[in-house]
Amino acid sequence: MKHALAHVVLGMLWCVQWLPMRLQATLGRGFGALLHALAGSRRRVALRNVELCLPELGARERRALVREHFGWLGRSLLERGLLWYAPRRRLEKLMHVEGDVGLAERSERPVMWLVPHFVALDVAGAATQLYQKRQVASIYQAQSNPVFDRAMRQGRLRWEQGQVFSRHETALPLVRAVKRGHAFFNLPDMDFGLKDAAFVPFFGTPAATLLAPARMARSLGMVVQPVLAEILPGGQGWRVRFLPPWDDFPGDDDDVDATARMNRWIEQQIRAQPAQYLWVHRRFKTRPEGSAPIY
Repeated sequence: MKHALAHVVLGMLWCVQWLPMRLQATLGRGFGALLHALAGSRRRVALRNVELCLPELGARERRALVREHFGWLGRSLLERGLLWYAPRRRLEKLMHVEGDVGLAERSERPVMWLVPHFVALDVAGAATQLYQKRQVASIYQAQSNPVFDRAMRQGRLRWEQGQVFSRHETALPLVRAVKRGHAFFNLPDMDFGLKDAAFVPFFGTPAATLLAPARMARSLGMVVQPVLAEILPGGQGWRVRFLPPWDDFPGDDDDVDATARMNRWIEQQIRAQPAQYLWVHRRFKTRPEGSAPIY
């Protein structure tokens, strides 16, 4: 039954991706409103995250922000159909790419793309394959439904220019790929527990944060280039910004201090585009010993 439902959903994504982008945007916002109404647990997680991270907002402002967030989230889920199935030419028309997208191709040092969890994350992933020729390596969270899992893997690797590794594996295969010349598409702001992580402030609250960006950048001599993607209003598509590389990361800081600096940068990006950050993720799920649960 679950497999059949997954096939139906994927078929709907395939059909919807043929529609004009403006109509897809309208449908996506409607889907997001439905999710906001029905997905009570995720709505509560988002409200709690916003309360912790943006305490200057009042209760009404927090509810409005979360409602807007679900609209963008709905669009991002529906627009997976475009990313997974649409012709390359159409995607290139919809992606507005800015900055030095070719840095990884030219760099003699391995490159790490630092990509925070905004809702257009998959757009950034597609852009790294469409607009440059360097092989891409990334960490992958396997889906519980094998049909969705296969579709997601195929969609993210459809241009035959990437390799994904399970987050449950050791880091050795990833390190080997980087040494072979792959650029690393790194997602630095998820709570995966305390393995290879430390409690580092995120908007002032201790958050289990992976130390891998600092450790890998130091040990492999990597160039760190932040990449930010956003969904544009209506039928305008998406914007992907390849920002100037960080010349001082991790620098002289130890791994924890460098990671705290990275978190502060992510906070700045969230304040600039708060509704499109992935607030439904339980960012503070792991708590320091003796601390009360947040959710």
